[in-house]
Amino acid sequence: MKRILLKLSGEALAGDKHTGFDEATCQMVARQVKKITDDGVQVGIVIGGGNFWRGRSSKNIDRTKADQIGMLATIMNCIYVSEIFRSEGMTTEILTPFECGSFTKLFSKDRANKYFGRGNVVFFAGGTGHPYFSTDTGVLLRAIEVDADAILLAKAVDGVYDSDPRTNPDAKKYDEVSIQEVIDKKLQVVDLAASILAMENKMPMLVFSLNEENSIVNTMMGKFNGTKVTAD
Repeated sequence: MKRILLKLSGEALAGDKHTGFDEATCQMVARQVKKITDDGVQVGIVIGGGNFWRGRSSKNIDRTKADQIGMLATIMNCIYVSEIFRSEGMTTEILTPFECGSFTKLFSKDRANKYFGRGNVVFFAGGTGHPYFSTDTGVLLRAIEVDADAILLAKAVDGVYDSDPRTNPDAKKYDEVSIQEVIDKKLQVVDLAASILAMENKMPMLVFSLNEENSIVNTMMGKFNGTKVTAD
């Protein structure tokens, strides 16, 4: 794989604190990404905003406004994590679907490809720029637009299960599953809108645990314990 998009959950970056950032976790991610970029892989990053904002659980805030706050949370995450990446010797750029002054640059496929060609790690912040779409949809959209080879989904669990392994000790883990089966069985990979995008555009996804040692590097080397979601 020459170009991948890595999706990180905001909660995973918060570590045991569950809010804000755990710097050691962010540094661990940065060092692994540095290894694969040094090998010539082009890396894009999408980060969720759950370590700052879960607005959809509030009944007092309009959904559109709640989603806008969530978009801003993802931008804060990308600014922070990109600086951690820079401290590890990488060059980064942050692209958003709407203007953010001098904080970020406006997304375009040509601009993203230019940065990839320079060896930069490209952060795609702000989701799709529209309410009612999650960062799941955002990562699929960007991966398709920039012709990524695959999406790496770094989660709190180590793959795709037929039920929640945190509440069901007998949950069955899949080594490989089709995106059609994910949709039919409503498996917890990405939301429905993102799943349909993956299926229609034949975008494979690799699901694994961020907490396992060297999980990002091992996934890129084909030595991972997660689940491959095929788009066939």
